[in-house]
Formats: sequence, C-alpha cells, structure tokens
Amino acid sequence: MAQSVYKITIPSSTRYLEDVRQFVERHARQADLPAEVVEQLKVAVDEACTNVIEHAYKGEGEHQIDVAVIVKPDRLTIRIRDEGESFEPERYEEPNIFEFARRHKKGGFGVHIMRRLMDRVEYRTRGKVNECSMTKYRNNNVKKDA
Repeated sequence: MAQSVYKITIPSSTRYLEDVRQFVERHARQADLPAEVVEQLKVAVDEACTNVIEHAYKGEGEHQIDVAVIVKPDRLTIRIRDEGESFEPERYEEPNIFEFARRHKKGGFGVHIMRRLMDRVEYRTRGKVNECSMTKYRNNNVKKDA
C-alpha cells in the first residue's frame, strides 16, 4: 500500500466537528483499521480540533482548520494545521483528575486524552502555521510517547 493523503478544511466552529469525525472515520475504515481504533481516532481528532477552536482561535469562527489523514502501510496520521495562537507543549502539565473532580471543574483533558489514545502526538510551529500530528501505528508493539 502506498501513502495516501486525504484533506478537508473546516471553519473554526464546533458545529463542523461532526464533519471532521465522519471524514476521519471514512478514511480509517478504508484503511482497514479495527473499529476500536477508528473510534479512538475520532475522539482524538475531536479533542485536537476543539483545542484549536477554543484556544488557538479563542472561539472566533471566521478562521480555518486544515485536517489531513495520511495513510501509510504501517500507520495512520492525522495532521491538523491552524494559524492561531500556538500551543507550547513544554508548558503543558498533566491534569490532576482528582483535583478537577473535587473542584467540579470541566475541560482541560484534551491533550491528556489525545496522548492516551494515540501512539504519538507531536506539535510544531512553522512561521505562522501550527501543526499537531497524531499517529496510530498498525503494529500495537510500538512504544507510546509520553
């Protein structure tokens, strides 16, 4: 199987998240990934796009988010690009689940969820473009990133 790349661009609004989930599901199923993995990909892409909408673009709906599904023989990668405020992974702290529950706080688990569901999550900024790449390997023996 050669590499295949599929792309979609959506406005930066949560009303388009279902379109992204369906897009990812369609291409993950075409790549013959197990149903459980397809569901993990859908949750991870939803969390990543929500983070872009809420944090990078501060809820402003007039921006764009570019999503690519890259299928290779050994993996599937979802690449999300935006031109909002960049995420600084070195400043990220894992949330304390018990503290959140004690304070009845909602949200704040997107990056944590993405890292748990995917085998690799990477962030980079090139010029004004931010990129989040999330990879799921077909071989489950690949060591997960921290």
